[in-house]
Order: sequence, then C-alpha cells, then structure tokens
Amino acid sequence: MDEKEKMISGELYDANYNDDLIKERYIAKDMCYEYNKLKPSNYIEKINIIKELFGKTGNSFIIEQPFMCDYGYNIEIGENFYANHNLIILDGNKVEFGDNVFIAPNCAFYTAGHPLDAERRNKGLEYAKPIKIGNNVWIGGNVVVLPGVTIGDNTVIGAGSIVNKDIPANVVAVGNPCRVIKEIYQRD
Repeated sequence: MDEKEKMISGELYDANYNDDLIKERYIAKDMCYEYNKLKPSNYIEKINIIKELFGKTGNSFIIEQPFMCDYGYNIEIGENFYANHNLIILDGNKVEFGDNVFIAPNCAFYTAGHPLDAERRNKGLEYAKPIKIGNNVWIGGNVVVLPGVTIGDNTVIGAGSIVNKDIPANVVAVGNPCRVIKEIYQRD
C-alpha cells in the first residue's frame, strides 16, 4: 500500500517526506493561489478553478476568497453551497458537504491528525479521517471541525465551536467541545 492509499484508508502515512503527496499538495496550493488572486468579480474563472480542484461540485456554489486546501480532490460540495472568507479544508481524507450548506467566515475542516507519540509524529507521520456534513447545515463563524466528524442534516453549529465528535440531525450545537443544546423543530 502506498502513502496515498494509507492516507485515504485512515492509516498512519508519511505526509511530510513523501514526494508524490508533496507534489499533489503543491498542485492544489498553486490552484488556491491562483483562485485567491482573482478579482472577486471574476466569477466564471473562480468557478472553473474550483470545479477542476474539487472531486465533485454542484452547479451552484460560492466560495469567498481566500480559500486554502491540501489536495482538493477529496472535497465534495453539493448544490447551493456557500462558504464565506477564510475557509480552510485539510483534505487528506474525504470532506463531503451536502446541499444548502452555509459556512460563516474563518472556518476550518481538518481531516488530519497526528500521533500522540512524539517519535512517530517527528517522522512526519499523520492520519486522516473523513468529515461529512449533511444537507441544510449552517456553520457559524470560527468553527473548527476535527477528523472523523459527521454533522447531521438541518443542524446549526454555533460560532466558535470546536466539533470533535458527531453531531446529530436537527439540532443546535455549540461550544468547546461542541455539544447539543436544543433540538430544532419545524416551527423554528
């Protein structure tokens, strides 16, 4: 199994010293650089870069600049996706966003994690666990979503939250660590 296969499968892999993964990150970061230096009004070119960079997109999406990711090909966004300024997605593994997902400024989605053992960590080893965001999810400003998290449909994540475990559908969740504070009902 090569390092990329290990990365996608959630096993420890060499992220820092593997030439193939370094090359793939440079390609994605160069594309992000080109995206971020475009005029905000250059909508068509921005759409084209994201469609080339991401593994899957819907037809209708907006990602405000600046935006950064590691690989791009592990990111999938649904229809009517909106991300405000300063979105960061560390996509060593799959990051999936459903339809009608709205993300406030300064949010980060990290699939990457590192061994607690300093010896393995210092060798450049890390792991990546997938992140899945359901449909109709609203994520407030300055939220961080950590490796392996799933957020259910119709959920709201409050500003400043650190999401380190799964959050069910139809709830409001906030805090560090993020926790459910109320259910959302149709009338809300």
